[in-house]
Amino acid sequence: MTAELVRGQNHPLSEVRLEIRISAGCPVVAAATLSDDSGRARGAEWVVHPGAPVLPGLEVSRQAAADHRLAVDLGAMPEAVHRVDVLLALPAAGGGPTRFGAVAAPFVAVTGPDGTELASYTITGLDAESAVIAMELYRRQDAWKVRAVGQGYAGGLTELLSDLGLTQAAELATATEEAVAEGLARSVAAPPPRTTDEARSPQASAPPRPNPAASVSSHEGSSHEGQVSGTAGPSAPQPAGPGGSGGGTPAAGPTTSVPAGGTIDYRHPRRQPAPPPAQPAPPSGQPAPPPRQPSALSGQPAAPPAAPAASPGHDGQPARPVAGDATGWSMEERLYNQVWGMFEDLARTTAAYRSAVDFAESRMEKELDQVLSDPRSRIGGQGDAAREAARAKHARLVDQARASLDRDLAQLTDESEVVEPALPAAYARWDNPVWHGYRVPMEIPMAVRLGDLHLPEDPSLRIPMLIRLPLERGLWIDSGRWASPDESFADAGERRLLAMETAVAHAARLIAVYPAGEFGVHVIDPAGSGAQALAPLVRTGVLAGPPAAGAAGVADVLSRLTQRVDLVQMAVRGGAPDALPPGFDAAEQLLIVNDFPHGFDDRAVTQLRYLADEGPAVGVHLMMVADREDAAAYGPLLDPLWRSLMRLTSVPDDHLADPWVGHAWTYEPPVVPPGSQVLQLVLTEVAAARRDGNR
Repeated sequence: MTAELVRGQNHPLSEVRLEIRISAGCPVVAAATLSDDSGRARGAEWVVHPGAPVLPGLEVSRQAAADHRLAVDLGAMPEAVHRVDVLLALPAAGGGPTRFGAVAAPFVAVTGPDGTELASYTITGLDAESAVIAMELYRRQDAWKVRAVGQGYAGGLTELLSDLGLTQAAELATATEEAVAEGLARSVAAPPPRTTDEARSPQASAPPRPNPAASVSSHEGSSHEGQVSGTAGPSAPQPAGPGGSGGGTPAAGPTTSVPAGGTIDYRHPRRQPAPPPAQPAPPSGQPAPPPRQPSALSGQPAAPPAAPAASPGHDGQPARPVAGDATGWSMEERLYNQVWGMFEDLARTTAAYRSAVDFAESRMEKELDQVLSDPRSRIGGQGDAAREAARAKHARLVDQARASLDRDLAQLTDESEVVEPALPAAYARWDNPVWHGYRVPMEIPMAVRLGDLHLPEDPSLRIPMLIRLPLERGLWIDSGRWASPDESFADAGERRLLAMETAVAHAARLIAVYPAGEFGVHVIDPAGSGAQALAPLVRTGVLAGPPAAGAAGVADVLSRLTQRVDLVQMAVRGGAPDALPPGFDAAEQLLIVNDFPHGFDDRAVTQLRYLADEGPAVGVHLMMVADREDAAAYGPLLDPLWRSLMRLTSVPDDHLADPWVGHAWTYEPPVVPPGSQVLQLVLTEVAAARRDGNR
């Protein structure tokens, strides 16, 4: 799995032979320095640059280019080397950009010898800097790690190399520029601009992101509880030139230059289309071949010759999205990857829009402060004109950012309309027709849908919230007071009923996506308050037993499940997982607990915490339906329990925080359509399959 780093974050390296891939929106110079254990470069012989491109274990390009591949062999490095800094700089010759703030953010990826991406970093937040330390590879206790640095220098290579302790910084910078000037004619041009309406390459989709390493956290106030999915870091705003767009930076992958009036592609790096291959120059005396047209069989659009525009499809209309347009061995895996690619695309483009708005506001405030700081311009026509100009510039930047956001939202909406009907039952909403033809599966799916996610910029665009199976943490269906403008659920009894109905919908889906007999469900309902909501599970007979009531029932169920966890753990730790007792039920188990802490004594609470912590690793999962305020008497004793569970709500609520890009995602629970019998039909089919399997 690729680690998408943010500034200052590190990641261990599992390989010593590496390739560092660099993509930028214009030709850049790539270099590197070696440092000892004190962090100092010992001299010019420890600097590799276009004028001296090879050192033991390290080689860089001999010219400026929009894309670089640096070969690194950490095992061949001298023993004295403890750190390798990867440097990028804008060439002084050639008339190109002179600051990184005027181009798309550079992207750096560390890959293994087979091309597997280990870590990546999009360098955002640069402005007047013309040189930057992108990454550093460093040795720590005989193991190598990579850290995202992103330290820029407005003084260029000279200032950067001086900061690394090199006394010959000016001479090295001059030698680098001279070598670049000699090879500038051979520099690789930036790929042509692409628009979000162009067809995506089948190799350009996002890989699965396991939920344990994800970064969307459930929070209440300032506390973070739980994780759901992952996104990339936020995009920093870029100042807009005349007619340019004030927006964020693109994500990883092949980036594009941003001409005046152009756009930046905010899609997930692996969902961006690859640049077209360069055509060889014709022999002398022969005319150049005409531009290549899109093939009627491949459906690949031709690169736009001028400003970005919608690429034509087969019928001359903009190319339409395709369900399953992602990598994977099966359609299920391709759809899973495509859904999470959509999630990250929405996170990135929204982060870029919000960053652009923040930049426009800070710029307007700065210009207004400058006007107010001069007593001569505070009053009168000159001051009013300056204020009006600042506000007009702010409105123009915000409008440009919103136009880019609306374009991306329209593309994602089109894709969602194509993908949603194609989803399998495990990924589909309850109103999807796929449930009417439901048959019990023969194997466990990759993931299950636990609801939808959306952002306030477009509440109608909902991304399926897919969680990998088997579940790696329990679920908490919050029946307490939620931060919702809908006051119709203020009554405690209605809140608990709605929370229990939501839990039953989740449990029914988990039962339905597992093969017959491979998922058992137990229920603890001490006071019997959940009988109405539990009726579909009880009537169809899919429960492992009747709902446990009273203190005795609570103790019995918890004792059996804790003994099960102990038994499996002992077998696994003893290296004999096949030595379980004859007749042992190896199916996954789910415990639904309603009305906690009613009917629970101290021993039962301890057992519940034990199941929440140790159960998922051995196939015992917990689903709590509770109001945290009801358990306030336990104080901080239960804080680890709540933190170990993924908090979900029974009404839409923006409690899922994404620390990577700072979004608060609104979660919407899965709702069975009113009057629909789909739940009953599905559970009846499961019960029949179980009976047939027991014959």
